Amino acid sequence: MPSMIRERIASLNWDALQRQLDDQGFAKVPVILDQHQCEEIIQTYDEESNFRSTIDMSRYRFGSGEYKYYEAPLPPLLEQLRTNFYPELAKSANLWARQLGKETVFPSNLADFLTECHQKGQVRSTPLILKYGAGGYNCLHQDLYGEVFFPFQVVIALNQRDEDFSGGESLLVEQRPRAQSRGHVITLEQGEGLIFPTNHRPVPGTRGYYKTTIRHGVSTVTSGTRYGLGIIFHDAK
Repeated sequence: MPSMIRERIASLNWDALQRQLDDQGFAKVPVILDQHQCEEIIQTYDEESNFRSTIDMSRYRFGSGEYKYYEAPLPPLLEQLRTNFYPELAKSANLWARQLGKETVFPSNLADFLTECHQKGQVRSTPLILKYGAGGYNCLHQDLYGEVFFPFQVVIALNQRDEDFSGGESLLVEQRPRAQSRGHVITLEQGEGLIFPTNHRPVPGTRGYYKTTIRHGVSTVTSGTRYGLGIIFHDAK
């Protein structure tokens, strides 16, 4: 299993994914988990020992639905996804940092990056599973959790739209300086992923690159139940 996930991620066309990130600020990942693996992750939802915290979204006015933060150590499949996505995304993170004139250098492996998080008191695991029933949605937000944060995160669809649920599209809104916001609606099939910015992205302008802020959310689920896996690379305070 570990080698299979590692090989799937390594075989992705990372040059094309980088172009998508540069051109539009997000990139769709072809099916990275098969149906069995998606169901394996969904089955973790009812095993409370897997999680450190459960959030009722309506209680905090985050939306309508529920999500759970996994406790470390993460389930092996999730650990492999997080560990193997990180190195390629670190290359993209460092490229974007240079474009924005920053000296921030993200280490080439996840373990070293998490050490930096822990040195800042960010020791709580952040990968999560989300569940929305009919009428569920997620308001536009960012997942920062502390002083140290990784510029990208990944969400993977765990069940099949138009079969298990309808609605529930991924939403990205880009707040452009001195201009109206731009929105994107992205649909994912079971096992597909979406890479998107945690906070902001560089956009080329007449005087070099400038920053635009990105927020993400989920549109209203109109029927069924939608499950998603959120892979956040920094830990939380």
